[in-house]
Amino acid sequence: MGRVFQPLLFLLARCTRNELIRQVEWLKAENEMLRKRVGKKRIFLEPEEKARLMKLGQGIGSDLKHLITIVSYNTFLSWLRKERGGHKPKKMGRPRTAESIRKLIVKIGSETGWGYTRIMGELKKLGLKPPSRNTVKRIMKSHDLDPGPNRGPDSWHEFLKRHAETLYQCDFFSKRVWTKFGPRQYFVLVFLHIGSRKVFVTKCTRKPTTEWMNEQAQRFVEHVKSTGQEATLILRDRDSLYRQDFDKVLRDAGIKVKKNSVRAPNLQAHIERFIQSLQQEALDYFIACGPKHFDYLISEYIEHYHTERPHQAIGNFLLTGDWPGPKDDPPDTILIECRTRLGGLLRHYERRAA
Repeated sequence: MGRVFQPLLFLLARCTRNELIRQVEWLKAENEMLRKRVGKKRIFLEPEEKARLMKLGQGIGSDLKHLITIVSYNTFLSWLRKERGGHKPKKMGRPRTAESIRKLIVKIGSETGWGYTRIMGELKKLGLKPPSRNTVKRIMKSHDLDPGPNRGPDSWHEFLKRHAETLYQCDFFSKRVWTKFGPRQYFVLVFLHIGSRKVFVTKCTRKPTTEWMNEQAQRFVEHVKSTGQEATLILRDRDSLYRQDFDKVLRDAGIKVKKNSVRAPNLQAHIERFIQSLQQEALDYFIACGPKHFDYLISEYIEHYHTERPHQAIGNFLLTGDWPGPKDDPPDTILIECRTRLGGLLRHYERRAA
């Protein structure tokens, strides 16, 4: 009975096999068409992909030579021989640039604004073998650095940074002060050192006359000499309160006076920010009763500003005074006290002495 159905079973199996062959031929033709449209002429496989193909190919056997298209059949056999011999495939392409070299390229580029050619020369001078030009350019572009040299004019930030140690800004501010004759406008002149952010503030006056201006200029020169902070340039606006004799006193002391451009508020940004802090953190909360009271309010804030207030522009450090540094004490064992000025308006915190 089995012999009767045996030809039928062979016929059914043959039909199934023919359908599978047609499907494989279709997939091979489709794969070839897709590969012709791939941008790369060669396809590089990852080790995991090779291992997967070898596992599948060994199950097919010698019939694989009629199916494989991604590589030649001989290449596939060489994969198997190398795997059996314990050979580990090498990574394709150039070796990656050392991380220390990459960091050095970014450091030089960000600090100097040099182009990639100048940076390569600097690496050679340091005894390091630089990567190729294209590699240096790619590293710089990946960190948003222009690989071309910066030949344009400096930005205002770069100018201030270069001259910060010898550069001052000065500006006026005023406030209405109550006197026995009623409210009167009093003026104060502020000098700010860009590098250290320290300030020198004059006593207030109702009328900034030529004699008063000359006196404040002389006091500022003496202040610079006493602190040891060199001053070669001072920026000021075009306020009519400044007198020619004021500039002459400073020039005679070796300090160049530079008037800011018209309608250029950013040129005085640092000192105007200090004046804003002084007004918003202290003066706006008081009615100054007389010039002595006005000077006292300013002096208390200046002392707080210099010795007690952390400053964001210098990493939240103090301008002057002791800085204890980080401690390892747990918070619940630290004895902290709040110190105040101006009736509790200005606050800072200190460790209590044991």
